[in-house]
Amino acid sequence: MTKHDSDNPLTGLARDFQQKMAHAWMVRTFIKHSDEVDDFPELMGIVRAVFDMSRAIENKIEDPAIYFKFAGKKIGKLRKAVTQFRDDAWRASTHTNFQQAVMSVERATDDMEALLEQVREITSAS
Repeated sequence: MTKHDSDNPLTGLARDFQQKMAHAWMVRTFIKHSDEVDDFPELMGIVRAVFDMSRAIENKIEDPAIYFKFAGKKIGKLRKAVTQFRDDAWRASTHTNFQQAVMSVERATDDMEALLEQVREITSAS
């Protein structure tokens, strides 16, 4: 960590956000490669939403202000996909893996929204 990094509170929040995105990415990967997706193509909504968020922010990590600007633009679409995924996953399978995937991506998204709120508080106080 450079001195510049330690001076910017958004840097640590961006790292935390990346960790939450890693959880969402693992759910994306699980769903993308599940057999159930063939019979329930609507499951691909969460796959696309996580991919879209990832692509929007992945190359902006070095500039936390820009990173969070783009994350803020995409979080609503991700939340909508997570809500839809909760309903679709239950129709596709009642297996524990699907139940856990729903809980995991919901928690990751909750945490990302909380981090974005922290960013808003920090940036509005500056």
